[in-house]
This record gives sequence, C-alpha cells and structure tokens, in this order.
Amino acid sequence: MFTTYSPDLALIATSTTFQLTKCRLRPWREGDEETLSYYASNRLIWNNVRDFFPYPYTPRDAHSWVRSNKSYQQPTNFAVEVDGKAVGNIGFTVKDDIYRYNAEIGYWLGEPFWGRGIMGEAIPVLTQYIFENFQVNRLFACVLEGNRGSMRVLESAGYRPEAVLRKAAVKNNQYLDEHIFAMLRADFLARRAC
Repeated sequence: MFTTYSPDLALIATSTTFQLTKCRLRPWREGDEETLSYYASNRLIWNNVRDFFPYPYTPRDAHSWVRSNKSYQQPTNFAVEVDGKAVGNIGFTVKDDIYRYNAEIGYWLGEPFWGRGIMGEAIPVLTQYIFENFQVNRLFACVLEGNRGSMRVLESAGYRPEAVLRKAAVKNNQYLDEHIFAMLRADFLARRAC
C-alpha cells in the first residue's frame, strides 16, 4: 500500500511504504545490497553515526542488514529510495525498562543526496508512523557535534533541542558533544492540530 504524506493523513498500521515528493520510504528487500554497500561505505557518513555502523560497509554487511530487516510486518527501518535505488535508511528503536515509552530515531543518507530536503521530508513521516502505530510517548535523536545539517532537519521537523551531553561520545578518537533532540506525543498532536 502506498501512502502520500500530508499533515492530515491518518497512517494505517499496514501501510509500510510511503511515496513522498523527493523519495520513497519502504521496507528493505533483496536486491538492495549493492546500492546499500555503495552509498553506506562513506567515511563522511561513518563520522556522524555510531561505531556499530560498519566502515568500510561491505556487501556482506549489506546482505546481513537486508536479511535482518526484510521480514518485519511492521518495519522499524525503512530504505530511503530515490530513483528506484536504496540510498539511505531511516528507522527507530523502542527502548526498554523505565524508558519503554521512548524511541530513538536514526537515519543516514548517501552523500550525493545531501542538501535536497530528503530527510526533511522523511523525518515527519517516520514521526507520524511511530506515534500512530506504537505506544511511544517520546521520540528522540542523538546528533554528534558538528553535524549541523542533522540538527537543522530535526528542528524543522518539530524536534526540540533538549540537552547537550558534553564530551559524552568518542568518535575517531576524539571526545564529542552529543546533542539530544526530542518530541513528545503532546508536541506531535499540537503540531498536527495547527
């Protein structure tokens, strides 16, 4: 089922493909491995994500990712498709224990597609999908210092800067500040009512 995003759209739980203006969000599938490993194997991307994201990103890594994500009926990771090719990912992880009503969102996009407004369009769709289909009260994203583009796109999607964890992360053997952006369900509903 394809859904075109609009602020008034009620997403249905079985709706897992979203046709947007600049891209399409869809579940990962066999055949995505080649473009996934091509676009993901980029040091500039790796510099802004957690270390569990492999670098270099090999075809074997891509195969493992696609295999682990293609079978979900209600996906938590979506391929960002442009011109029929998977060129990025956007997804979320619901936390547990006392944080069980929190979900962390994350995303990356192939460098040739930066600055085109793709994530600015995708983040509100993922946000709506989560709030309408999961028992989550708070969505948050963690952004490493220096990644101004990601900070801007989150703020434009309605996420508020919530905290700066000073020198909390280590990347490339450097201590970096981690910026936390968040949106509450109440914020989402208020934005939607406007």
